[in-house]
Formats: sequence, structure tokens, C-alpha cells
Amino acid sequence: MSTTTQSLIPAKARDLRERVLLHSLLRKDVALNGPAWLPIALVLGALSAVAYADHAVVSISLVYLYILPIALGAIFLRKRVSYGLIVVCVLFHDYDSPRGIVPGLRIFHNLSAMLCFGFVVFVIQRYMAQREELAKTVQQQWDDLLKDVELAAQVQRLFLPSGKPSIAGLEIAGMMHPARGVGGDYYDYFPIDAHTTQIMIADVSGKGVPAALLMSATAAALRLEANHDRNMLDQVVRLNTGIHSVSDDERYVTLLLAEIDTSKRIMQYVNCGHNPALLFRPNAGTITHLDSSCPPIGLSPDEMCELDSVDLLAGDVLVFYTDGVTEAENQVGEEFGMERLSATVRSGSSLSAEDLMTNIYNAAADFCGDDFNDDVTILVVKCNFDASPTLSS
Repeated sequence: MSTTTQSLIPAKARDLRERVLLHSLLRKDVALNGPAWLPIALVLGALSAVAYADHAVVSISLVYLYILPIALGAIFLRKRVSYGLIVVCVLFHDYDSPRGIVPGLRIFHNLSAMLCFGFVVFVIQRYMAQREELAKTVQQQWDDLLKDVELAAQVQRLFLPSGKPSIAGLEIAGMMHPARGVGGDYYDYFPIDAHTTQIMIADVSGKGVPAALLMSATAAALRLEANHDRNMLDQVVRLNTGIHSVSDDERYVTLLLAEIDTSKRIMQYVNCGHNPALLFRPNAGTITHLDSSCPPIGLSPDEMCELDSVDLLAGDVLVFYTDGVTEAENQVGEEFGMERLSATVRSGSSLSAEDLMTNIYNAAADFCGDDFNDDVTILVVKCNFDASPTLSS
């Protein structure tokens, strides 16, 4: 072992002993937060200042000023140290008191001061103990809440697609990134028959647990409707009736529901107040917005919708998304916007569906510093009508 190493060991041991000594004087919650020397320096500084004033002024008693270091000690120091500080303060005051006072009166004066100081320490220590217990209770409740939110997030992920529909000619990739552990976004895709796939993306107003609960109800209702009815307009009407009956005026759902028929190469869709999907045609270099044709779900008891359709070509790219993408803001409050989203789709149209989806998310995350204010959902569909199907989520 080198000489330098041997000299470092005693120094480290000395520093460790000093830290242990300081921590032994402080309350546990104080010792764990911030430098240990600072509270002790405050107590000693207050004690020194009061003792000096008590020594300098002999015409009147300044014993009441010792409440300052005693109160600081009751806040920062352990109980036994705080009560020991009372004795130190009384001894300082007794030392600085005029010598001509009758011994009996001096003893009575000191005992009265000790009782008063003891009461002050008792009250402060009791308050600090209750405060510490309250902090532990709040922390435990917070930990339990985080566990519940994580469990809710796991349940919510069960609503998202996990299988691979056997639809030839489509390559699909989707993702959902909640802003608060659980969110109000939803997407799904599943085969209706050998040539038809239903695709849906929805966004519940708001964020967090309330939006997640309404999203879960929406997802379950959409699944049930898809299994029983192929008419998308009727699906939307019944879904609107159900959502409107269980939500208030501030809660609604934007929805884009679509069916892609790979044999006819056509997509029919209903856009209920949702962000317009993007249809990029690489051969022509054009981007078409599949705009909304009716109000969001749940705003009114009656929902009047129109069924739109668009022809699809081999190589076409469809991008469905929620407003968490386009409304992502940078540090100066500028939104990511449709232009940047369209540019990202153009530049990455030759990528796979999953890579394009990742590119869109990364572009928005880089723009806002990975600090999204809303849930983010992206769903990419590539029309590879002459290729074998692949899917990822």
C-alpha cells in the first residue's frame, strides 16, 4: 500500500466520524436533507449572539432572548439535545447575571426560565413530530397512488392491439405515450374479414385518470360495436348515445373510424372531430388531409355524420395521430404543427411503418424537449398491396 493511500485512510475515517457525530445531533428528517453543519451553525450562532448580548447588557435580564437558539434547537436537533441546550442557556445566563442577587431568587429565576424553555421545546418538538408523521403518511399515500396509477396503466395497455391481423397488403405500426402514466388516447386495428381491416383512433378530452376512465369505456364500446355491426355510421350514433349518457358537457371523444378494403383498394372513414389523418402518395408527392365531417362524440345527444371514402394506391402512406403530436410546444411556445408533421412523413415515407412511426415521435420529442403536454398516439399504415403483410405495435 502506497504512502498516499495510507494517508488518505485516516482522513476518510476522520470525515466519516465527523459526519456521524453531526448526524447524531440532528433530527432524522433534517440530517437527510441538506448539509448537516448548517442547522448546527444556526443554533450555535444564535446562542453566541444572545449570550454576547446578555453579557453586554447588565441593567436588565435578557433571559427571554434565549428562546431564539432554544427554538432553533427544537426544530433542528434531537429531543435530548434540545433539552440539554436549555441547561446550557440557563448556565450562560446565570454566569452573566449580577452577583448581588440573592441565591434563592437566582435559583427561582433559573428554574422558572428552565420550565418556560422546557415548555417551548415540548410544544415545538410535538409539532415537529406531528409534521414528520404527516409527511410519512402523505409519502405513503403518494407511493400507493403511484402503484395504483401503474396498475391502471397496465390495464389500459390491455385495450391496445397486441395481435397480428392476417390482412395481406397492409403494414401497420402504432404507439401510445400517455402524458401522466395513464391517458385518454386510444387506437386499435383488427380484421373484419379476409380483405377488410377496421382502424380507429380516439382522443378523450383532458388528461390523467378521468380521461383514462372514459377512454376505457369508449374502447370497450368500440370493440363491442365492431363485433356486432359493420355499419360505421350506426356504430358512431350508438357510441355517441352511450358516451353522452355517462359524461358531462366538458367530456367528449374525438374519433376517426376507418375500414380499409385491400381487395377494392378503398378506405371508408368517419371523422368525428378528430385531427385530420394524412394520406401521402409518394408517386405524386401529395398529402391529403382526411378532415372531420361531424362533431366529437358525446357533445350532443344527436350525432349527424357523413361517411367519406378515398381510393388507395400501392405505396400510399396513412398517418393517424392525436393532437399531442401537433400541439407539442418548444421552449418559446411554438407548436410542432402540421407542416413539420407533413415534412417528417414526406422524408420518411420510404421507411417501414414502424420506423416512420418512430421518426414522427422522435421529431416531436426533439422539438418539445421530450416534454409533452398531452398524450401522444401515432398510427401508421403503409399500403403494400403487392407485398406480404407485416405488423408491429
